Amino acid sequence: MNADSDDLLALYRQRGLGSAVGFGRRPAVLVIDFIRGFTDPQSPLGADLKAEVTATARLLAAARGHELPVLFTTTAYGPGLRDAGLFPKKIPSLEILLRGSRWVEVDERLERRPEETLIEKKYASAFFGTALAAELTAAGVDTLLVCGATTSGCVRATVVDALQHGFRPIVPVECVGDRAPQPHAANLRDIEGKYGDLVSVEEAITALDRLVAGGGS
Repeated sequence: MNADSDDLLALYRQRGLGSAVGFGRRPAVLVIDFIRGFTDPQSPLGADLKAEVTATARLLAAARGHELPVLFTTTAYGPGLRDAGLFPKKIPSLEILLRGSRWVEVDERLERRPEETLIEKKYASAFFGTALAAELTAAGVDTLLVCGATTSGCVRATVVDALQHGFRPIVPVECVGDRAPQPHAANLRDIEGKYGDLVSVEEAITALDRLVAGGGS
């Protein structure tokens, strides 16, 4: 973060924004749209997110080692994009995300397991029009570590909705990415100011270790 973002954070703090929500007792990891359509630079929607995928794989290894809930999302549409509403009018390249195509498959580097939930969504938030909130509640989850793409789109929307559904949003900064640095940085700062906590992947893994050791999960 640069001096301007530091000034913004100072302003937020002066105005009573930017306090921490902190970890609860039962965390889960949610990986937003780390699918080929977003992680393959050859895709019109994609970017080079190798570092972010690698960091997320580290976090997933820790969560799986502690037998914590792990969930994924994909964005996928039926023939003719009739279930996409107005979204393709704003982003015509969504047309590649057809159900059954390679572009909607979870990035193989994350080694998604068969028992790990895959939620198909249509819009930015992983909560909108899905059973995500019900599934998290049934699992007793109170803290959601949000990874994925893009920071300015689906990640931010999901973080906002997580807070509104009563889950503590935590964003490991190395585990989220965008197509350009400017929206990535701006949205991370706004998430920190208003909706969730930013942590490093190391801090996230340490927190998971500590919660499990303390019997919190």
